[in-house]
Amino acid sequence: MNTTSLPTALFIDNEWIPGDAEPQPVINPADESVIGLAPIASAAQTEHAIGAAKAAFDNGPWPRMTTAERVATMQKLHDYFYSRKAEIIELIRLETGCSQQLAEFLQFELPMKHARQLMADALQIQSEMIRPELTPSPQGTTVLGTAEIIYDPIGVVSAITAYNFPFFLNVVKIYHALTMGNTVILKPSPLTPFEALIFGEAALAVGLPKGVLNIVNGDVDTGTLLSTDPRVDMITFTGSDTVGAAIVAQSAPGLKKTHMELGGKSALIVREDADIQQAAATAVANFTIHAGQGCALTTRILAHQNIRQPLLNTMVEMLKHTKVGNPADPGVAMGPLIRSNARARVERYVGIAMNSGAKLVYGGRRPDIEKGYYYLPTLFDGVDNHDVIAQEEIFGPVAAVIGFDNDDEAIAIANHSNFGLAGGIFSKDAGRAYEIARQIRTGGVAINGGAGTVLSSAPFGGYKRSGFGREYGRQGLLDFTETKVISFHAG
Repeated sequence: MNTTSLPTALFIDNEWIPGDAEPQPVINPADESVIGLAPIASAAQTEHAIGAAKAAFDNGPWPRMTTAERVATMQKLHDYFYSRKAEIIELIRLETGCSQQLAEFLQFELPMKHARQLMADALQIQSEMIRPELTPSPQGTTVLGTAEIIYDPIGVVSAITAYNFPFFLNVVKIYHALTMGNTVILKPSPLTPFEALIFGEAALAVGLPKGVLNIVNGDVDTGTLLSTDPRVDMITFTGSDTVGAAIVAQSAPGLKKTHMELGGKSALIVREDADIQQAAATAVANFTIHAGQGCALTTRILAHQNIRQPLLNTMVEMLKHTKVGNPADPGVAMGPLIRSNARARVERYVGIAMNSGAKLVYGGRRPDIEKGYYYLPTLFDGVDNHDVIAQEEIFGPVAAVIGFDNDDEAIAIANHSNFGLAGGIFSKDAGRAYEIARQIRTGGVAINGGAGTVLSSAPFGGYKRSGFGREYGRQGLLDFTETKVISFHAG
């Protein structure tokens, strides 16, 4: 990609505005080279973006359009991204350090699939009439009444996204919020800002009205303004539970609606009758994909004691063939972590695991690569579910194998967590796996690999510290609306 053509200004009220603060270098984590200099918003510029979104909501055409009219514009946006598919995929690879295959299929094609379904689902959301009711009145007559349920946009939405799947998250949040008639201020992670700023180019190309989409890049202070300003009606955030809790606390005095997609420490249960090869492949993929930088990855591997060693042996053989390196090489399966501090965090947790008595089965060190923030896939056995590496989200390529003797024990271990985002079960007894899935306190469970990827109309979200609110489908779209009831006195 020609990085000299990357946007170098903030996008506010359909105008490109240079950042007031000193531009910050954006680093390619694969080789530590500078991709470009990203603009940084000042407090005044962030407030300008909020004001533009507020004016667009209060006085502009976007919230007053029909859903079909908005979807027509969002379809143009979708077409625009496809017209730049190759450039966007290359930008994803450069900013995030993910493999070529991951950039194309999970970071680009999957959110495009979700966007198509969100547009289709939005067209199905219509006002609803309540069944007429008869109510006695004080005058001795009977009132015949009914009502209409209407789904209104909430207002100004702050969308704050993470660095691991930036284009994906930006697409998902924008299609939920804008399709339902809200206006948006998008704040990306400052580690991956260009995958957000290209949405400004798209907005101008498709004729999105002024102020409907604004993009500001900045630090914690920028995020605080977007969480506390009284003109912001809703905050949708994807990131860690710690930051999510801070945002909820900041927004509480204003009683803002918050929509949180947070972290996870999900369990993959491998029963005694499981297909070892299939379970091992899924287990390895779930902590090596994108160097383990994913909220819904199953990094706790619960293995029945009778198949635990064969499962470990199979996983180790697969890890030996997992090529780690610069994703510019199409043969690479796992790229780097996002920055040196992310790698240092992984190293700290590996040290904790070693000191706690866990058995290192594979990895546990940096590979021999001079530049880039690489760490080998790391697998531990002999882990107790109370151990730190079984309870805290590492956000790196580290997995813990925990043994169990029966289904009840597996369920108890899976549920003993502060998180509850995802999970999986492998068993030849699909009926029993289903019964187990019903007892796991988590937002989603995949049986024998599930449906391949997240189904575009299936609600996605978590329990406990994994957040609240849902994305995708009717339920996800309605999370970005207010419900109004207009009643009628028929007679």
